[in-house]
Amino acid sequence: MNKHKTKTKKNLSVIVGLGRSGIAAAKLLQKEGKEILVIEKSKEEKYQHIAKDLNSLGISVELGKPLEFSTFKPWIKEINDIIISPSIPWDNDTINKLRGLDIQVKGEISIAWERLKDIPWIGITGTNGKTTVTEMLKHVMDKNQVKSEIGGNMGKPASQIALKYLNDSKNRPELLIIEISSYQIESASNISPKIGIWTTFTADHLERHKTMENYFNIKKSLLDKSSIRIYNFDDKYLHKKKRKLSEGIWISSKSNENELHKPRFWIDPEGIVCDGKEKLFNSSILQIPGEHNLQNLLMVTAAAISFGLTPKEIERSVTSFKGVNHRLEYLGKINNVKFFNDSKATNYASASIGLKALSPPSIVLAGGEAKKGDYTEWVTQLKEKTSGIFLFGSSAMKLKEMIISSNYIGPISIHRNLEEASYAATKMGLGMKSTNILLSPACASFDQYKDFEERGNHFKQLFARLKSEKS
Repeated sequence: MNKHKTKTKKNLSVIVGLGRSGIAAAKLLQKEGKEILVIEKSKEEKYQHIAKDLNSLGISVELGKPLEFSTFKPWIKEINDIIISPSIPWDNDTINKLRGLDIQVKGEISIAWERLKDIPWIGITGTNGKTTVTEMLKHVMDKNQVKSEIGGNMGKPASQIALKYLNDSKNRPELLIIEISSYQIESASNISPKIGIWTTFTADHLERHKTMENYFNIKKSLLDKSSIRIYNFDDKYLHKKKRKLSEGIWISSKSNENELHKPRFWIDPEGIVCDGKEKLFNSSILQIPGEHNLQNLLMVTAAAISFGLTPKEIERSVTSFKGVNHRLEYLGKINNVKFFNDSKATNYASASIGLKALSPPSIVLAGGEAKKGDYTEWVTQLKEKTSGIFLFGSSAMKLKEMIISSNYIGPISIHRNLEEASYAATKMGLGMKSTNILLSPACASFDQYKDFEERGNHFKQLFARLKSEKS
């Protein structure tokens, strides 16, 4: 790395973080011939392996480097820009100091946009529902021979998609369906999708965004820059803020007969999806449960029609959509008790939605790393829909106190981990002949897992083992 110290030209791109987005950005920029340095605060073995792979591509990596100003000093005169991962706050003190030295700071998704903006983007944001809408839209496009790619906050980082098509103009997709989190929007003010979708808005990420208003304005900025905007009329916060939002297409899973400003896409009392007064198809074609998924269907319908598909093409393709891994994912039955994996319910609002979607009584597995937010609706749903709660992870005691304070009368037990909780819950569920056993954590997974996918996959393995033992 000493070679950097002798240079004076500002031609170095520094990437902060060796997560998925950092690796993708490093490979993309290196392929374009740029000089790259990646810094990572950890020295864990897995990062050593990643660093070795990147070194073989000619990408320099420095491990054990915290995000402090002193880390950047050896290269300060050479740095042209810094690319940060979504996990790094946009107003981080060190990042702000570097901006003060006339160094450009960008998010990973921002550099992907610069290289892919000639392709129409559907940008999907919201507190909950993003992934289901993204996956359903992709399914609809695939079934109608529209070549598309999905990524962003889920699946592939957008930079990985940009790298894939860097020198392949003939095979570029017709459409990009990109899930975009508030963290990513913050770091990418240049993104302006053809279609922007705002699924829901509830308290989340307040540890970083501080206030609901700040969080709201970040999400709003993406829709403001979208050519076509799609909003969820059934979301209480979005409905309340309707006048502050740019003009767009509104959807509602209710008939809204008495509304002065009716949503364009809605479901009538017979369950028919309507575009204004035109009847399109029966909403019963959707194979996944819950009113929230009817809202997702309407947003997908609005986007697909805006893109140019016909109602018949949408109807034909939605019929075969089976849902999303880890989002109210049906695993099967043990002695007529249904098991559902909702590991993606990482906050109280998302967990409430899953509980609402299932017929009671359910036994719930919850816990992990608790987030800030309003848990009122969650405990209300627990009281109405559950016959027992099994808590695990670092926030188990905190959650128990919250639930007890709501006058919950069912049994609550605390367990060290998901495995112990699953065995105890299954024993009770089979004994009580409960309708469902539902993993619905209402918490982040980082106390015991790498991410919600790992937690959900562990629950799937536990279900398979329990099913085998009970058969």
